[in-house]
Amino acid sequence: MDERPHIHVEHQGAVGILTIDRRARFNSLDVETAQDLRRAGLQLARDRGVRAVILRGAGGVFCSGADLKYIAAGGDRDDLGYLRPPSGDDAAPGYGAVFKQILEYIHSTISEIRRSPKPWLAVVDGPAAAGGLGLALACDLVIASERAWFEWAYLKTGLTGAESSTFFLPRLVGFHKAMELVLLSPRLAAREAAALGLINAVHPDDAIDAAGLALAERLAEAPTEAVGVAKDLLNRALGMDRLDMHLDAELGELARIADGRNFAEGLAAFFARRPPQFGVA
Repeated sequence: MDERPHIHVEHQGAVGILTIDRRARFNSLDVETAQDLRRAGLQLARDRGVRAVILRGAGGVFCSGADLKYIAAGGDRDDLGYLRPPSGDDAAPGYGAVFKQILEYIHSTISEIRRSPKPWLAVVDGPAAAGGLGLALACDLVIASERAWFEWAYLKTGLTGAESSTFFLPRLVGFHKAMELVLLSPRLAAREAAALGLINAVHPDDAIDAAGLALAERLAEAPTEAVGVAKDLLNRALGMDRLDMHLDAELGELARIADGRNFAEGLAAFFARRPPQFGVA
């Protein structure tokens, strides 16, 4: 097993298993974890001995996206200079640079998942919210446990969406349903998500890991070259050549909004566990 502090990689025959294991923070991603996720994703995507990949979270949680506690604390300030505008003000207001620091690595991982010629399977056990939802949707197949749930969640803290969610949602569920999921942010149970076409199958909680491995092993037995070509053709059919441009747009808009007053209010309300009081920008 390849061990990083919160990212683990192991191999079961031709199946690679990538696990996010930061349970104390609901498997959210600070910059170190996002960097390690990218390294592990590249490793598995390009390892010719790996013919299918499982992406999962540890401890009954899939992923909750970027770590808001880390962002509220200002991130890694020693490494933020290249992300700040050349204003001469190292204490630039807002949180946009910290988000950029994390999301650049997450977005790179998502791009690699889509370019990889091998199938990626998200095995979701527990919540997949915000960036966790985006990571799951970026995979080729998604299965979930009965206790899993899915939520877009960004507007709750005054954000605009990132990690590919605004790219994949309208392609998976259609325009009006995507708008509903974004504007109202319902928390979808696993079977609701399956009925909408967001995920492929639901399994009992105690069977999800075995079901994921069995499905990944089946995928690994498929003709690798043909799988890669079929995936590429489907990517083209969905306009996946525009994904990287869309990820850049998501990152730029989210970072801009994160520097504003509404996100500061949303972040304060999140930690105070009170409803936010958003105003006009």
